[in-house]
Amino acid sequence: MRLETERLVITEFATDMAKAVHENSLDEDTRRFLPDEVFETVEDALETIQFLMTQYASAEGPYVYPVLLKDDTNIGYVQLVPNEEGWEIGYHIAKQYTGKGYATEAVSKFMPEIAAKKHISEIHGICLKENAGSVKVMEKCGFEITYRGMGNYQGQERDIVKAVWRI
Repeated sequence: MRLETERLVITEFATDMAKAVHENSLDEDTRRFLPDEVFETVEDALETIQFLMTQYASAEGPYVYPVLLKDDTNIGYVQLVPNEEGWEIGYHIAKQYTGKGYATEAVSKFMPEIAAKKHISEIHGICLKENAGSVKVMEKCGFEITYRGMGNYQGQERDIVKAVWRI
């Protein structure tokens, strides 16, 4: 997959991205909101990238795609992962690149393309209520908020927001 927007490229992983993935994972937002996606070493990031690269041809995913600026700077990722409700969107833009609309731009481009590729008509989203930026991205990208309250988030009872996007 290779998708382009005015400012971004969404593509498949390559092993030479491990250093950037490692560095992008270390910011305080990742540690706070996505602790299972922190890669403490380049080797940890490389191992995960190698696994994710094998998933592009699989039927079950996860399907994770790096988000690059047009100059090839790796700034984050978008993903489609299976969950108990079907499929779930995930996204992360490294802290130094947030607040510029990159997540909204990437998710807006990714959603219809991955839905068509995987022949699905709805994609779920979930985030912590305190992650206001993520809630805003979902709203801007056409997700309908379906639940606000306490619920399971990464194995803990937390204050969450659930949403769904439909074709």
